[in-house]
Amino acid sequence: MKKQKVLVGMSGGVDSSVTAALLLEQGYEVIGAFMKNWSGSAYTKCDQETCKTKEECNWRDERRDAMRVAAFLGIPFVTFDFEKEYRRDVIEYLFREFEAGRTPNPDVMCNKYVKFDLFVKEADKLGCDFVATGHYAQIDHKKDRIRILMGKDDNKDQTYFLWAIPPTVLNRVLFPVGHMNKSDVRKKAKELGLLVHDKKDSVGICFVGEVDMQAFLKERIPEDPGEILTTEGKIVGTHPGVNFFTIGQRKGLGTAGGPYYVVAKEAEKKQLIVSSQFHPTLYKKQLEAIQLNWFHPPDVVPHECLARVRYRQKPEVCTIKQMEKGKVAVFFKKEQRAITPGQSIVFYDGEEMIGGGIIE
Repeated sequence: MKKQKVLVGMSGGVDSSVTAALLLEQGYEVIGAFMKNWSGSAYTKCDQETCKTKEECNWRDERRDAMRVAAFLGIPFVTFDFEKEYRRDVIEYLFREFEAGRTPNPDVMCNKYVKFDLFVKEADKLGCDFVATGHYAQIDHKKDRIRILMGKDDNKDQTYFLWAIPPTVLNRVLFPVGHMNKSDVRKKAKELGLLVHDKKDSVGICFVGEVDMQAFLKERIPEDPGEILTTEGKIVGTHPGVNFFTIGQRKGLGTAGGPYYVVAKEAEKKQLIVSSQFHPTLYKKQLEAIQLNWFHPPDVVPHECLARVRYRQKPEVCTIKQMEKGKVAVFFKKEQRAITPGQSIVFYDGEEMIGGGIIE
């Protein structure tokens, strides 16, 4: 019987490396693939063999680790250059949103446009039945539909970033480490002798890595300084531009006294309004969301379910009270801290992630 073929996104990290190894153990024909999505600053690309900055060199280091793991496992390895599309669909989106005063989530768009669109199309060209990644989520076949479930490891569950992927690709997606705890993934990698078993997890923007976000944004967004005021009207500092800050932010304010948190942005007045982390302005029970994507939409409205408004937040009880023309009105039982326009709200029925949208 012919083996089913899987294209595995290998980033050079431990999760995707173990993903490839597990699929081999399960009897699949596995092809490893590295996605080159970023190689420089917000303006420039690095087309030279010798890179000049750490950021430019990073993708080469990651690909080298992925290639070594693939060689160790004895599987073919390919590289896809998606940088043009990544800049257009993810990085340009990031700048547009910050310029508009919102706080985007580039990882969501990376999954939507790159990992579960462009990557799937490349899998088609290679005759692959499935694509697989190292996401901490689970695919479950239940009766006549396929469900996305939270990952077993509560601290690593990544369903929050998967709400926008095309529902039509679910029947071709595998998440082999989703049923494992992170500690067990590292243990498995060590048992297999994978050189990345103790490699540090990547952080920051998807494929870009850990960056100083304000410095990154200043490459494209001009400074527009103004005052930082408390909710009582006291001036406690200055800022380079309200678009460089997000609701609930504490770090990087450089204010006297405090600690202060951003509770509002007055763009026309060029003012950041700050207060303590417990100020009532930071807490709300309701929101509206747009750009919805459903895997299993509510049958009737109002619909009580769970939702997250940030990564690693414990899902909170809410009610979807209105659904019309691509928009929902959501009411939480408890007040939610720092509901931020541009961020994602992701809905759950129990452990099942049923869809999500962008907070308006």
